[in-house]
Amino acid sequence: MASLKIIIGNKAYSSWSLRAWLGVSMTGEPFEELVIPLDEPDTRARILAESPSGKVPALQIDGTVVWDSLAILETLAERFPSAGLLPEDGEARARMRAVSSEMHAGFAPLRRDMPMDLKRDRHGEGHTPEALADVRRVTELWGDCRQRSGSAGPFLFGRFTIADAMYAPVVTRLLTYGVALDPVSDAYCRAIDDLPAMQAWRAAALAEPWTLERP
Repeated sequence: MASLKIIIGNKAYSSWSLRAWLGVSMTGEPFEELVIPLDEPDTRARILAESPSGKVPALQIDGTVVWDSLAILETLAERFPSAGLLPEDGEARARMRAVSSEMHAGFAPLRRDMPMDLKRDRHGEGHTPEALADVRRVTELWGDCRQRSGSAGPFLFGRFTIADAMYAPVVTRLLTYGVALDPVSDAYCRAIDDLPAMQAWRAAALAEPWTLERP
């Protein structure tokens, strides 16, 4: 049995942590969790004690440290193939990697104007033209994936994959900020939000004692 430890930031605000944590959870493997509160005087020092990047998330797996959410998810998919984090079909696998990488590298206005916040209802905030343009691109990607894989399950490629972990924080943003969605995107958001792992994350976020001010 692999030894797994995930180092994350506040569950209410750390979108990158959510991606990696969901991946670990969806493997079904037991794991240890360490939450290091963000924006504290000792935050960076505490993270550096666990990961050379000085950032969250990080995964410690059998003595090896992997940092960066996408690298963590790919590592988990490789180590635990039965979890199905990669589509079986080669074409779908390539498309999933492209979709996931676009999320990893882009959508800066959406991140900036609608930061992840599970503590408050922020309906109507952050609806800048730039952020909404990002939302349109995201929902375009979702619609294409669902059209190709809709019969196989409720997620982007049928069953839960790396792509769903990458877009789960976007789902929380759209719900927090009350963004109007087309029926396909709305159904996808509900599928992600209804995941037991997602519900557990949200409950833990609401129970956290820390509240950070996010613009």
